[in-house]
Amino acid sequence: MTYTLDHIAVVCADLSTGADWLAEKLGVALLDGGQHARFGTHNKLLGLADGLYLEVIAPDPVAKINGPRWFNLDNAPTTPRWGNWICRADDPNAQIDLTGPATAMTRGDLHWQITVPDDGGLPMGGGFPTLIKWGDGAAHPANNLPFSGCALTRWEIHHPQADALRKICPMNDPRVVFTKAGTIGFIATFDTPNGERIIA
Repeated sequence: MTYTLDHIAVVCADLSTGADWLAEKLGVALLDGGQHARFGTHNKLLGLADGLYLEVIAPDPVAKINGPRWFNLDNAPTTPRWGNWICRADDPNAQIDLTGPATAMTRGDLHWQITVPDDGGLPMGGGFPTLIKWGDGAAHPANNLPFSGCALTRWEIHHPQADALRKICPMNDPRVVFTKAGTIGFIATFDTPNGERIIA
């Protein structure tokens, strides 16, 4: 079993604020995504090289929901930051005790299963990825996005339990690096049309 990096996400209390922040960092504008009615969120997207994409996700102020939002967005920060990383898995329930159960989702021609803990939080504070499985024959967001000219070259996860994460998160991607640190955080490095950009 090996997980494959699917996309990485910026979280923010306000979608426009988050999208503007990331666009300024990369020098490339994001595109409208859509709404996730079940979890009361909406997003903007950016297509990257190698079938990856970036997501900025925020609470949708007009949505009405009956439970917690995913990606810990009930506690969305007012200042944008990296919030989560999402990996494809053949069996998204493979580590259900850690990730929470996979939930079926649809939006337009997209349909997928994604792990969401019952409290809407993130496994190991986000150090362990959310797991996703796109439906057989279903579209993938990256296929519908124009290439931005940007490529992710490094995704660094800072975590007090980096050694444990390295053992329990089966990745075969040299871009993904676990680094032991006192606090949880992420650093992403990109090649862009405007040169290298490092975003912490």
